[in-house]
Amino acid sequence: MTTPILNAIYKRRSIREYTDEPVKIEALREIVKAGTWAPSGLNNQPWRFVLVTDTAIRLQLAEQTRYSHIVKAAPALIVVFLDIGEMYNEVKDHQAAGACIQNMLLAAEELDLGAVWLGEILNRKDQVKQIVGISDEHDLMAIIAIGHPIHHNQSSKRKEINKLIIKEILEAP
Repeated sequence: MTTPILNAIYKRRSIREYTDEPVKIEALREIVKAGTWAPSGLNNQPWRFVLVTDTAIRLQLAEQTRYSHIVKAAPALIVVFLDIGEMYNEVKDHQAAGACIQNMLLAAEELDLGAVWLGEILNRKDQVKQIVGISDEHDLMAIIAIGHPIHHNQSSKRKEINKLIIKEILEAP
């Protein structure tokens, strides 16, 4: 079975190497828009975003992670936060942020851009918030590095689903 959505899911890879070509602001906004269509409990939509193409800010953010080479190479970043005041359930809102980020990664794929979800930078969330000028009313979820990919030769493996499904409770035939 193949559909455009399944194809995008199976084709998407974490892209960490980019050309110098800038990412258009319209593309970044479209990626954010796709993220906002993720499900959220009570439709509270607690996510908030900071779009970054400024070189000086990207370099400061790069200093906050051991994956600095990725952040430096990416012409654009989307910093993803949760608005703490909009949250109603910590687990559900964090799950919603993950769904939002996945939508954004799939949108980048569809727009022929490369993207990678950076989470290790969460260890420096206070510094990230200070660099981008965001208050403590927001909690850092991730940074997505985005650019035009140098290549598409990334490979990935997945475990067989029969090793991941621990039980099937099915209607009797």
